[in-house]
Amino acid sequence: MKLSNKLTKSHLSHQISKETGFSKNLSKKLIQDLIEISMRGIIKGSLNLKNFGHFRVLHKSERIGRNPKTKEIFKINERKSVSFRASQKFIKNLNM
Repeated sequence: MKLSNKLTKSHLSHQISKETGFSKNLSKKLIQDLIEISMRGIIKGSLNLKNFGHFRVLHKSERIGRNPKTKEIFKINERKSVSFRASQKFIKNLNM
């Protein structure tokens, strides 16, 4: 299977299965478990993956927004968001 520009969980699990010799079902379970564990780590505060990047939770305050089309003003509620900062090695490989 050739990897396209859009990498999905299915493509990722197939690639892991192909490279490790694990079954496709085991590869899918590993991917799903990795995602769930990573999300729990990020929710608790941050996740740092060496040579890949750093994920952290951002707290965004309540603010006033405006619909650019109708000029209507509305309130944007306080919320949490995730920030990703790529490692230097990742950036270097990206620009090769």
